[in-house]
Amino acid sequence: MAPKAADPPATAKPGHAATEPSAKPAVQRPATPEEQELARKREEQAALEGELAERELRCANLRAELGAFERQYLHFVGSRYAELDEWKARLAERLAREQPGNERAQEVAREARARAHETKSTAGEKAEHEPRAFESTPEMKRLYRDVAKRIHPDLTSDRNDRARRQQLMAEANEAYERGDQERLAKILTEYEHSPEAVQGEGAGAELVRVIRRVSQARSRLAEIEAEMQELLRSDVYQLKSRVDDADRTGHDILKEMISKVDEQIVLARQRLENPREQSR
Repeated sequence: MAPKAADPPATAKPGHAATEPSAKPAVQRPATPEEQELARKREEQAALEGELAERELRCANLRAELGAFERQYLHFVGSRYAELDEWKARLAERLAREQPGNERAQEVAREARARAHETKSTAGEKAEHEPRAFESTPEMKRLYRDVAKRIHPDLTSDRNDRARRQQLMAEANEAYERGDQERLAKILTEYEHSPEAVQGEGAGAELVRVIRRVSQARSRLAEIEAEMQELLRSDVYQLKSRVDDADRTGHDILKEMISKVDEQIVLARQRLENPREQSR
């Protein structure tokens, strides 16, 4: 049997061009009031979390600067005050031994020894290496902002997630103060790939979560402001401000303090080694 001939290709009728059926444009469903409110709240949340991350960075920076300054102060000045109080305690104890019936001398010796213990405890052991002032790089600051935006415990309502965030945020603060950029990046990466980072679905549930996050962010901003004010009122900050202001004019306050305490230490040792100096 001869093969059947193929049908001839369709041709357009005279006066009509060949056309393909066109696809109808997809009709976009209008957003529900719930979805519109969710979009607004997400914008508010993003703005608040950006501000919160910046405030967290400022607070972390201030804590790190004050911590580094305090370590420097204790290393150079505090340790010398501890040594001076030790010599004073020894002088008072010698006088008490020489006058066993003098109750006032006994009381002075006890107070001097207690003060020496307290000063030594506050100063701690003198570090083998000189503590350095705190410095942060732009990349460190960027990383810390990202961590604060993504991981801060006050930005979640889930109890388990909050506990994990608290631990990670504490580690992030320690890493920032140490200048450990690699650790900061690792903390952020580990959390981003954790199961806790997966978000649920549904506009209604998400709206509730976002509203709570907005509230939590506002509360945390108030807490940071209170903490900043407390740090700015601290004795360490006041002393650091004096040192920084003087340093800008070429005046080294810490060096002068060290010199004065060293002079007092020499005098105290001389008085202990030469009893005749005690009566002067």
